[in-house]
Amino acid sequence: MKAILHREFGGPEVLEVSNNVEMPKIEKDEVLIKVHAAGINRPDILQRSGGYPPPPGASKILGLEVSGEIVDVGEDINKNLLNAKVCALVPGGGYAEFVKCHTSTILPIPKGISIADACTIPETFFTVWTNLFDQANLKRSETLLVHGGASGIGLTAISIAIAMQIKCIATVGSDEKYKYLQSLGLERVINYNIEDFEIIIKNEFKGVDVILDMVGGDYFQKNINILTRLGRLLNIAYLKGSKVEVNLLPIMLKRLTISGSTLRIRSNDEKKIIADNLKKHVWPLIESKDIKLHIDQRFDFSNVQKAHQYMENNKNIGKLLLKF
Repeated sequence: MKAILHREFGGPEVLEVSNNVEMPKIEKDEVLIKVHAAGINRPDILQRSGGYPPPPGASKILGLEVSGEIVDVGEDINKNLLNAKVCALVPGGGYAEFVKCHTSTILPIPKGISIADACTIPETFFTVWTNLFDQANLKRSETLLVHGGASGIGLTAISIAIAMQIKCIATVGSDEKYKYLQSLGLERVINYNIEDFEIIIKNEFKGVDVILDMVGGDYFQKNINILTRLGRLLNIAYLKGSKVEVNLLPIMLKRLTISGSTLRIRSNDEKKIIADNLKKHVWPLIESKDIKLHIDQRFDFSNVQKAHQYMENNKNIGKLLLKF
């Protein structure tokens, strides 16, 4: 089969299309998906650069989310799944014509969403749901702050929050991203290059209840400072670094909860719980168009280098995908 490989770690230039990659061999509780499209995510860039190795047993091929058609099933799987059109979260191997997947992370494509565009759902929606609703127990009466609001994760969090009538604030880094998010109906959009989100939130909102942060670094102290009593900080990445000097006293005084999470290494049972919750609570909102998929660019798989460079340059507003 064709697949996108990187024979060494480095920049986008190390990615190449190979026409002679061995097909995945499925286990008894897995299916084989003929890939129509694969989502591009920051972890792909980290893995390509040598900073995010796949978990044991996972494919070394990049790609954590796909959409396509089931063309083979394991011996323990209902044969009725054959030919089903699905989107799926995978631990690796998505940048290929075929990928194997455990049944726990397969979901039907929401009505009204094309088979290609559906590949942009699993990684961000799984991540946002487990952080904001499983861990933080975000409620309708609360206010959410999303850092990196124009990213795939950011726009997914914002879309779900707005659909569930949760007040939402976001930070972005350009005028273009500011204008795009302003059109979505948030409480406030903050351009962190010209405004201090800590000062604005203290003055205009008296704090926030939940923060979804992928930045880290000096944001950590500022996040703690603006959280209200019983506030929750969810760390999902550290683009500005994971080592900080911080005053911990507000955590104790305000009884804050600080947590972090990764998705890729979780068990299939854990992922199935998230998948079931998404199908129950989020799929109807996608199908009613209360939640929109924010897709910036659709690249042919042969243009994968260009696609990775586009994301690394922080140009994307929303998701990117590769079409096979």
